[in-house]
Amino acid sequence: MRLFAALAMVVSLVACGTIENASDGTRMQVQGPYLLMSGTITSRTPATFARHLAENRRIDTVVLGQIDGSIDAAATHRMGRQIRAAGLATELRANSVVDSGGVELFIAGAKRRMAPGAVLRVHSWRNGYREGSSYPRQSPKHQMTRRYMAEMLGNDGFYWFTLQAAPSDRIHKMTADEIRRYGLLTRP
Repeated sequence: MRLFAALAMVVSLVACGTIENASDGTRMQVQGPYLLMSGTITSRTPATFARHLAENRRIDTVVLGQIDGSIDAAATHRMGRQIRAAGLATELRANSVVDSGGVELFIAGAKRRMAPGAVLRVHSWRNGYREGSSYPRQSPKHQMTRRYMAEMLGNDGFYWFTLQAAPSDRIHKMTADEIRRYGLLTRP
């Protein structure tokens, strides 16, 4: 009976994403001054990141490879603020594909570089069955991410763009013009 109860608990945890969020879904590797990162941002990612920074004082750039998003927006913002506070650059290489919450992490760089061929993709968020774009602009549901993006970019225009770019079950590949318009890259 205890085995059945334990198994039922594991199944329910998997169903709600708790086990997934309890492990770090990212892979990080240090190469000289670069911290290479790929995977999914979870609640554990900021702690892993902080450990790498503490152990490798030469890191000055976070290179995002294949980032399929985040399952914890607060953790993404926490790590983004760590990146900004440390004055680190963020970089996308030619084969980088960065989606959703990964884009929120990218904009945290004090300097942000993107090689030709790299891709940034965005979409709206969903709360249960309701799209983020369906909430009135004054809704408290917008505040956490809207404020974070304004903090990183100087205004919240990019936040409102992401809500309209694609619904939560689709994704929009940003054009060079959109990337320029919302100031996602810094000048050399």
